[in-house]
This record gives sequence, C-alpha cells and structure tokens, in this order.
Amino acid sequence: QLQLVESGGGLVQPGGSLRLSCAASGFILDYYAIGWFRQAPGKEREGVSYISSSGGGTAYADSVKGRFTISRDNAKNTVYLQMNSLKPEDTAVYYCAARETPYLVLHGIYNYWGQGTQVTVSS
Repeated sequence: QLQLVESGGGLVQPGGSLRLSCAASGFILDYYAIGWFRQAPGKEREGVSYISSSGGGTAYADSVKGRFTISRDNAKNTVYLQMNSLKPEDTAVYYCAARETPYLVLHGIYNYWGQGTQVTVSS
C-alpha cells in the first residue's frame, strides 16, 4: 500500500522551529517529486515548498522563503521541511504529496497525499 506519513508537527512559540518529516512506505521516493502544502482553517490549501526527485531543484512560496528549507534523504525514503522563525500565520495543517516525475511540480496534480500534521504557532 502506497502511503505518505507526516510527523513533527506541534505547538511552538513565535520565533521557534520545527522539522516536519514525510516518510514514504510502499514505494521508493527516489522517483518522486515532493511538495509540502498547508491549509489553515477557513483558507484554501497553499503550496509551501517543492523538491525534485534528486533534491537538486527546490522552490518556496514567498511567504516562507528564507525561513523554511526543504530537503530529502532518499536512503531513508523521507523528505523534510525545516521551519525556522515561525510566525502565527504559519499555523495550519501541513501535508506532503508525491508525484512520479523527476521534475519540480509547482503546479499540477500530485498523486499521493499524507494525512497531515498540525502546526500551531502561538504564545
């Protein structure tokens, strides 16, 4: 069964850091581009960060550029999202998604989605 599982969310104070993980099971992540998305209550889902299958290409939403870093360890079949200098407006459920392509996928369909992990930034 193909599955993505996010972890690492939680409650953090403004200015703090969290590292989210997206672990794949049932398939080899090497061949998949990954995207991190988030959805806050009452808002549409938005793309946060993207990485190509090799890790050589990355992209970020303007709202997180300079604060978030996406990376991957294909040996561990896992993609990470390091989030620093967190702000209350970063509060959302964060999802990772996978698409079988070597390229960055900034727009378009992702085939597999995780169940999400809650990130809450509050004092």
